[in-house]
Amino acid sequence: MALYPSAPSALSWCIVGRGAIGLLASARLQLAGYRPELWLKQPQPLQLTFTSIDRQQQQLLLLPQSAACRIQRVFVPVKAFDTASAVAELAPRLSNNAQLVISHNGIIPLSPLLQQLQPEQGLWFLSTSQAAYKPAADQVIHSGEGQSYLARLTTASEDDDNVVAAMTAALGPLTVVADIYPLLWQKLAINAAINPLTALENCRNGQLADPQYQPQIEALVTEVCQVANALGYPMQPANTLAEVYRVIGATASNFSSMQQDLAARRQTEISAICGYVCQQAGLLQLATPANQQMLDRILALTAAS
Repeated sequence: MALYPSAPSALSWCIVGRGAIGLLASARLQLAGYRPELWLKQPQPLQLTFTSIDRQQQQLLLLPQSAACRIQRVFVPVKAFDTASAVAELAPRLSNNAQLVISHNGIIPLSPLLQQLQPEQGLWFLSTSQAAYKPAADQVIHSGEGQSYLARLTTASEDDDNVVAAMTAALGPLTVVADIYPLLWQKLAINAAINPLTALENCRNGQLADPQYQPQIEALVTEVCQVANALGYPMQPANTLAEVYRVIGATASNFSSMQQDLAARRQTEISAICGYVCQQAGLLQLATPANQQMLDRILALTAAS
């Protein structure tokens, strides 16, 4: 008997971890008729209380990933620093033409991920502004509506339509784009301006609308735009700054992921945000002192905790 005897259907999806975005995607997939299963370090069923954006509450049962078949489609919404290790852990269980969708804040090098995949396996990136949080380990609340963008990072496959349909159900509305990097740099500017400052001030996003933070926010955004422009991704500081303040207003009551991570003494994604800006600036011989300061301060606090 073969180790993996049954083939997964188009409705089967593996979701890595039990973070807020992963649980949001799992809940919405299940409600749309899909069969999401969780890839967990300690496999066990999760009785999830899901609160939708319209405040409707539902009880859902999420099962752990079955060992009965190879994984064909997997969503990897883990922290940037965990992405490579998550893909490495999944690799032995993937089908020969598996499709992986990764999603995280910041930007990381893709070559370590691609080196772990077989030629017929596909890699996608999903960037989302959907917001969710977990008041408890078995609860997830869809706290803010947003837009998602999906880009294929490898060659096309016969499964592309299934991937797009599933990600639309999970985190739509969704737009498929040819190049994700212009969007990632726009989001990087927003994250660089909001995440470290809210973490250091231990505040909600809305506090950053206070004029005292304007010089820091302007410096961080200007540096990100400078690096992005040098790399061929045009970004206007004034327009980007206006978008940052729009997001601050739209998410005023939210705590950023970095604030939550720092408050809980967890590793943050600062190296994939301000750290990536500084790393790329170094290669371009550009100075990014504001981003370097945020990087140094967050790393010092996480090292001390």
